[in-house]
Amino acid sequence: MKIINYLKYTLAMILAFSVTISCDMLDEPLQNQVIAEETDYSQSSNMILMLYGAYGELYRSQWESHALYAVRGDDVTAAGDQLPLIESDQFRYDRNFWMYNSVWLNLYTDLLYWQGAMEEIRKYQEAGANPANAEQFIAEIKVMTGLELIQLARMWGAILIPNSSQPSELFNLELSSYDQVMQYVSALMDEAIPALPNVHPRDRSDVRGGITRGAALAVKAMANLELRNYPAVAEATGLVISSNQYTLEPNYYQLFKIPGKLNRENIFEFQYSDFGTGTGTITNYPFATYGPASWTPAVPGASNGWGFFAPSTKYIKFMLDRGEQERLQTTVLFTPDGIAEIQSDPAYATLPAWLTNTTPDGDRFNNHPRYNFLSGKHYLPSTQLTPGRFGYGSNKNFTVIRYSEILLMHAEAIVNGASSGVLSADDAVNLVRNRVGLASLSGVTLDNVLDEKYAEFGMELGVRFYDLMRYDRGQELNFEGRNFSTENHRFLPYPLEQVNILPQL
Repeated sequence: MKIINYLKYTLAMILAFSVTISCDMLDEPLQNQVIAEETDYSQSSNMILMLYGAYGELYRSQWESHALYAVRGDDVTAAGDQLPLIESDQFRYDRNFWMYNSVWLNLYTDLLYWQGAMEEIRKYQEAGANPANAEQFIAEIKVMTGLELIQLARMWGAILIPNSSQPSELFNLELSSYDQVMQYVSALMDEAIPALPNVHPRDRSDVRGGITRGAALAVKAMANLELRNYPAVAEATGLVISSNQYTLEPNYYQLFKIPGKLNRENIFEFQYSDFGTGTGTITNYPFATYGPASWTPAVPGASNGWGFFAPSTKYIKFMLDRGEQERLQTTVLFTPDGIAEIQSDPAYATLPAWLTNTTPDGDRFNNHPRYNFLSGKHYLPSTQLTPGRFGYGSNKNFTVIRYSEILLMHAEAIVNGASSGVLSADDAVNLVRNRVGLASLSGVTLDNVLDEKYAEFGMELGVRFYDLMRYDRGQELNFEGRNFSTENHRFLPYPLEQVNILPQL
């Protein structure tokens, strides 16, 4: 009984709703919007507060979640002082590791919160609120739900799918298998798609940058890719392509910086802001994780980070072998020791002149015992900081889904036998390659597609690891002393604290 009460207390706390009401609500950061406990449902104009609260919960994604999604790929190595995270990167799992339990709770916190938000929106609808608005708001929350269910299943395999906001009901749920989760997500997106605006996120007038039909189609494609339902992937990605709402940003380097906020390439991004002012409220939580513990910024006083996330030497050599410059220079920040590490391999003794520890924006990254390299995709040049702001990555958005992923999922589906009247596999891959100055390919194969995804999405939310798992290519992960076994290492062990609470685990 004590264990059950502990679960109810722990999870019930996440459903506590409060409200911040202001006539300038749309100008406030979504992270600060939360849901009310006592609500007058006849006040239809307040229904959108449920949506603001849902986005706020999503944007508050904790740093450990992002790190754990991605750390097991061969594009990433763990850095910092979290030894169990480094061990996880080496496929030596410890179910007592605090981060496993924290990420599990982070995601289930979101899922239960969103169930509560949808239940609240239904009450507004029953009290006379605009039904089309209610259905759209619920559809947006369904996309958030689908995205995080995919992440949960990718990490743990069989999981629980909440169907209400009541934490106690988790006891009554059966585990859903990996495929069942993906089927559920695909069906959930089918429910959401008709109610969502078919515009680019930046063109929304109610919640600028919010979820649109493109994001739901992308999540549907991700789920069906895991199911190997390639016709469904081709159909979903084809609808995004033919919508003409998205296009590749010509400047790959700036895509991940201030000019890339709400860019035409971005299908979904977590939004953070300093509101263009030198003082006051600021929301840029995730980026210190990736920042340097030692650097010489072009703007004196710009803050350090934690140095917890590093590109792998395998990825860097892969990119050098391909003759990559723009994507490598964007994805990897080099220290002097990092450059020396690469050059210690005789095959890479002579490096391109552009490969230095100073970025094109004049920030210099110094040696540090935690790492030799850092993620450039989570880097914001100090020269792009709002004057008066010094926090690492301040005012930068967190990219989640890009149009290039749609193109390469489309190509992946076609090389696996799907048909498309929208775009060929060659054309889809070459759009991505040509954007960064690489020559076109002819007769694209699965290997070409996976290599292109490796180059394109290095350091981004674990795309590489899950690509390798989908095709049973775990041998790619046996580098620098790692010993990967699909049977033993594809999924993390359930956190011990959850095993002690939930009998299904």
